[in-house]
Amino acid sequence: MSATLGKDSLSQAKTAALIGLLVVAIFLLVLYRFLGVVAVIGLGIYAAFLYAAILIFGVTLTLPGFAGLILTIGVAADANVVIFERIKEEVRSGKSVRAAISAGYSKGFRTIIDANVVTVITALVLFAVATAQVKGFALMLMIGTVISLVTAVAATRAMLGLLAGFRWFDNPKFMGAHGQQTAKWLQIDFMRRRYLWFAISGVIIAIGIGSLATRGLNLGIDFKGGTQVTFKTTKPVSLSTVRTETAKFATEPVVQGRGKVVGADSYKNFQLRMRTLRSAQITRLTTDLKNRFGQNISIGSQVVSSSFGRQIARSAVIAILFSLFLIVLYIAIRFDFKFAVPVIIALLHDLAITIGVYSLTGREVTNSTVAAVLTVLGYSIYDTIIIFDRIRENVPLMRRAPFATIANVSLWETIRRSLATTFITLLPIISLLIFGGATLKDFAFALIVGIVSGAYSSIFIAAPLLTSWKEREPEYARRIETATDTAAERQAELDAAEGAAAAAPAPDSPVATVERVASQTQAKREQRRQRRRARPHGRAR
Repeated sequence: MSATLGKDSLSQAKTAALIGLLVVAIFLLVLYRFLGVVAVIGLGIYAAFLYAAILIFGVTLTLPGFAGLILTIGVAADANVVIFERIKEEVRSGKSVRAAISAGYSKGFRTIIDANVVTVITALVLFAVATAQVKGFALMLMIGTVISLVTAVAATRAMLGLLAGFRWFDNPKFMGAHGQQTAKWLQIDFMRRRYLWFAISGVIIAIGIGSLATRGLNLGIDFKGGTQVTFKTTKPVSLSTVRTETAKFATEPVVQGRGKVVGADSYKNFQLRMRTLRSAQITRLTTDLKNRFGQNISIGSQVVSSSFGRQIARSAVIAILFSLFLIVLYIAIRFDFKFAVPVIIALLHDLAITIGVYSLTGREVTNSTVAAVLTVLGYSIYDTIIIFDRIRENVPLMRRAPFATIANVSLWETIRRSLATTFITLLPIISLLIFGGATLKDFAFALIVGIVSGAYSSIFIAAPLLTSWKEREPEYARRIETATDTAAERQAELDAAEGAAAAAPAPDSPVATVERVASQTQAKREQRRQRRRARPHGRAR
């Protein structure tokens, strides 16, 4: 039996992988300058290790497996982004480049472990319960994630440790860490607008549910069944020729050659799988095939059962439930149970939006789509783990601040990193969508929707939900009251100072002028003191 989509699709997948790797490398060079050079070399080492692992373990690359390989390019780059952003933070706080590299790896390693362990958990569950094609994807995702940990932590750290010994490298400009953090427009009060974000997500999910109720999903042949046609030609014919001919009767039919291959990609026996055809359509297809390939060819047709689709759906449900259980258990151990619940709600939010978008756009749902949706399950919480890890780090440092302030500061400190990791992950997937074959495009579309939704839910759903829950704790409830009282006292002091200034003697009196200046200076000094107490995030890191 030939490959499902033939050598042309494999060539398209290779092209998508190379272009995705090139675009990611360019982005890293632009964003991180000399650190980007180190990251690109690290990606080269990662690619060599991954190829070696495929040869050593004898991995069979299915089409979803090749898509998983392309996705791991983004996974490998993400680990470097997390550490490089942390190094730049340490440099801006006043540390030398050598000290910043050491601190960046020591602080960023925990975040990388937490984020990638959850991805590996999902891949393990997929490999255990999913069908054969999805197993290939899960295995590649698992191998790629583990190797990315090795290259990001060992290879790039060794290179940076070697370079840090040179005097010319001790310059923040080499890594774009000179000056202050830009993009101040991103530092908005996310927690104060939490109900607006909840309302936006609620509307989007409601639209998706409405579409599911009225239009449903465009299920493919694996889920709804269809027609299978077999025929034998007198001379060898290429798969691309048969595919072009049968595309007149069905949208993206699955064409496979059977028996001995002749030449590069030609067969005499063929099998076609497509949506259910009526008798008249089968007659027209038979006539067209005979006119195109000879009147002497033998043709047969039969109905394909949808039992395979039910098996896929049942495996997907088991994988989702078991993954959710393991993710909750891991986060409850590493963080706190209250951190786990917003993560799960954000995951369900992303799954609901992905399924709703598929219903609205009418794209066909195949077994590869199921693999993509299950990938969203593990990968969409990558940014959430990064943000929650910073919140966990800031809680003991901001002992007097309300939890909303801690969450806002944590978002401000990590939002550039979250957006960078999301964008880098999307680059190879967009390449897959543009240059990949039909199945790869469906797979990439689901991943794009899920990852964009995951980036949104990390910032606008998971963190606000955690804040709403933590603010109910007595400790943080007292902090809210204290912050409110402090703000009221500060406003009263300012009002009193303004009233005293209005009732002061005429400005031509030297005594009045001195008293007014002293009163204003005291008011400003008190205002700065209160601001430092209310927002203690200007600490040493």
